[in-house]
Amino acid sequence: MDGFQSEAELEDFLSLPSPEDIATVRSLGGDFLILGAGGKMGPTLTLRIQRAIRAAATAQQVHAASRFSEARVAALLENAGVHLHSLDLLDWQALASLPRVENVIFATGRKFGASGQASLTWAMNVLLPGHIVDCFRHSRLAALSSGNIYPFVPLTSSGCAEDHPIGPVGEYAQSILGRERAFEYGADSLGARVINLRLNYAIEPRYGILADIGLKVWRGHPIDLTMPAVNFIWQGDANSFVLRSLPLAASPAALLNIAGPDIVLVRDIASAFSGHWGIPVTFTGQEASTALLNNGARAHALFGKPTISWSLMLTWTANWIAAGGRSLGKPTHFEARDGKF
Repeated sequence: MDGFQSEAELEDFLSLPSPEDIATVRSLGGDFLILGAGGKMGPTLTLRIQRAIRAAATAQQVHAASRFSEARVAALLENAGVHLHSLDLLDWQALASLPRVENVIFATGRKFGASGQASLTWAMNVLLPGHIVDCFRHSRLAALSSGNIYPFVPLTSSGCAEDHPIGPVGEYAQSILGRERAFEYGADSLGARVINLRLNYAIEPRYGILADIGLKVWRGHPIDLTMPAVNFIWQGDANSFVLRSLPLAASPAALLNIAGPDIVLVRDIASAFSGHWGIPVTFTGQEASTALLNNGARAHALFGKPTISWSLMLTWTANWIAAGGRSLGKPTHFEARDGKF
């Protein structure tokens, strides 16, 4: 397959459940609640779980909570049979009204603009998780975290595994550490079953590291090499890993990295786009000897290697951009080394 002809086709592929997803849904029992279901990853994650339930032929239900600022996303989920709860999660009264279900995925948070409204960032990333773990203390909780809490490591390393010392740079990364600590505290003090998932980075053609670099090459903009290497994972594979991590939720809280198997040079990504399109590429910045790199080997041992290679992701992204496919307009700022997003 060379790519996707429409957003509907892309979203159908991203939300297609694997046999392992279906088996996980069947084994878990109980309903699901996805918090932040209207975000970048939330819609196809929610749809994947709904489709897995249908394939499993169980009576489980899926609930989705978000402000749903994009009407198209709300309609997509509602038409699939998902129960929508449109609310501001920082409204504690509205939060308390959500159904208490067995399986909860925390897929919300704040990164972009974190440097401009620090208090809101901390409220979303730390205060809210504290309320969530209190409200859903009897549920399994899978909480999306970020590899941004790790320090930069040498390119010659295999990236930071779960036992690597943390070293968050900047308020965003510090607040993500606060998120993990809030969930850990709930697991310790309330007996909640929690797994924190350090993700770097989920991608698909409309957003992510490949889209960021590809759009710059396409538009003739120079590529900043300050962050010399990255790793990432196809969003469909990330969706599957998140769902399949729920049985691992525990008290004390469990921890798992989610990332692709490859450490890829930014220079090589840009050069691959350049070769695909025949568009020259220019570079700027000095390549550092370290980068923010996440080691997903433990997740691969548990769930298998991701199904989509980075070269295929690049081909799909290149064809999407060349065809004028929509961008979500949410750059990752992966190149930032000062923690300011």
